[in-house]
Amino acid sequence: MADSSFPILTVTAALPAAGAIVTAAVPAARKAAARYTALAFSLGTLVLSLITLFRFDPQGARYQFTETHTWVKSFGLHYDLGVDGIGAVMVALTALLIPFVMLAGWHDADPLEDVTGPNRRWRPTQGFFALILAVEAMVVLSFEATDVFLFYIFFEAMLIPMYFLIGGFGDRAHAGGEEEASRQRSYAAVKFLLYNLAGGLIMLAAVIGLYAATAKQLGTGTFALQDILNARASGKLDLATSTERWLFLGFFFAFAVKAPLWPLHTWLPNAMGESTAPVAVLITAVVDKVGTFAMLRFCLQLFPEASKWATPVIMVLAVISVLYGALLAVGQRDIKRLIAYASVSHFGFIILGIFAMTSQGQSGATLYMVNHGISTAALMLVAGFLISRRGSRLIADFGGVQKVAPVLAGTFLIGGLATLSLPGLAPFVSEFLVLVGAFSRYPALGIIATLGIVLAALYVLVLYQRTMTGPVKAGVAGMSDLKARELVVVTPLIALLLFLGVYPKPVADIVNPSVQHTLSDVHKTDPKPALEAKK
Repeated sequence: MADSSFPILTVTAALPAAGAIVTAAVPAARKAAARYTALAFSLGTLVLSLITLFRFDPQGARYQFTETHTWVKSFGLHYDLGVDGIGAVMVALTALLIPFVMLAGWHDADPLEDVTGPNRRWRPTQGFFALILAVEAMVVLSFEATDVFLFYIFFEAMLIPMYFLIGGFGDRAHAGGEEEASRQRSYAAVKFLLYNLAGGLIMLAAVIGLYAATAKQLGTGTFALQDILNARASGKLDLATSTERWLFLGFFFAFAVKAPLWPLHTWLPNAMGESTAPVAVLITAVVDKVGTFAMLRFCLQLFPEASKWATPVIMVLAVISVLYGALLAVGQRDIKRLIAYASVSHFGFIILGIFAMTSQGQSGATLYMVNHGISTAALMLVAGFLISRRGSRLIADFGGVQKVAPVLAGTFLIGGLATLSLPGLAPFVSEFLVLVGAFSRYPALGIIATLGIVLAALYVLVLYQRTMTGPVKAGVAGMSDLKARELVVVTPLIALLLFLGVYPKPVADIVNPSVQHTLSDVHKTDPKPALEAKK
């Protein structure tokens, strides 16, 4: 089935790209038509991604549904697509979250009726939804690309629509008024763009260096991942130690910015804090996953020896991210910035699992990418509903919400408990596997990283206590509970958290063979426990 000639990967990426063009072309007066058009294209993409996922054979070829077309022959450029188990799951996660992002942001692009004069912003509904579809198309292609240069193009191109989503459609619940909000929004958008462009430029130099190295040893330069891997396996391509390490650092730096890994994370709290809640989900649950995914696909596969050389330092940085993000989350007064710093901590766990170089660690990291996407989407979108009702994102402005909006409070609690990896909810399994995998090879770091769990419980439970319990504050008294559209957004996400919490096997069965392939690329096997000989 996976050998079908139908170009399903191309169509899966082309559908939201076409949807972006069609949505943008809808007449300005027909805002509802633009919303439903974009939603229809996102649902079509979800169907195609699920077909790919269900047809993927975990015991089959490593890369399936492959497509190869010569692009620029003289420069070794190819349009190469293919997904392994990890890629298929990440495409499905992206396509799953986009419809919820759209439904949650159904009215986020409506004009600001209460603002007049020079501070009144034009918020085109068509543009908002077209930009979301454009991001989806580029992220999907990033997960599918098996040509390094093709991946680089979409890795960078997704920054443009994200820049406009952050800078043009920011959060309305800003304590400083519209003028201050506009300034902060512009700052966050520019910072996001500059950080990621800097990482991308360094990666571009490494991509060119990789091409030059293949041209020197193979006679013809290539960007094709599979060709490079085959050449290395056969001994035709043998990178010098210093060359491999410099190339690895160029790739890893770009992915660490995107992920984000401490100390390259500082753009994330600004971007998530100034974005609408749906766009914040798009950033941390979709776009940032490209960074950690690329570490698995490109850093470990292309540069196995350099990956092992850099592992001790990366593991330390990952543990710092876990603790630093959690500690700063504890001290936040802004709900969205708290969730942003919690995500920094979670990405630390993901990178810890990737570079633990164990099957448990990398399986856990891949599951963590999926589960973090779902749990963060649930928590952030409910937080967005909460913030839009109160008109503030400051924790101190809330209190007693559970008495006036019990369903909203209950869903917020479940999203928070998933964020702290409560047993029975999806993130618990992945976090447990990451810690087991890290401990088996780096016991000290594994033990230190567990402190992140304690801190997560602290910031989540304190957040819930301050916003949902206690006396009902004046600004909360008339708050409405979740409406039908909002329940349609939240209910499936909570159901997935519960289902994957008790039965992660469907996802694990798909990603585990890919994890074993990756470990084989870096010539790593799981450490065996030392058993004392019986006397």
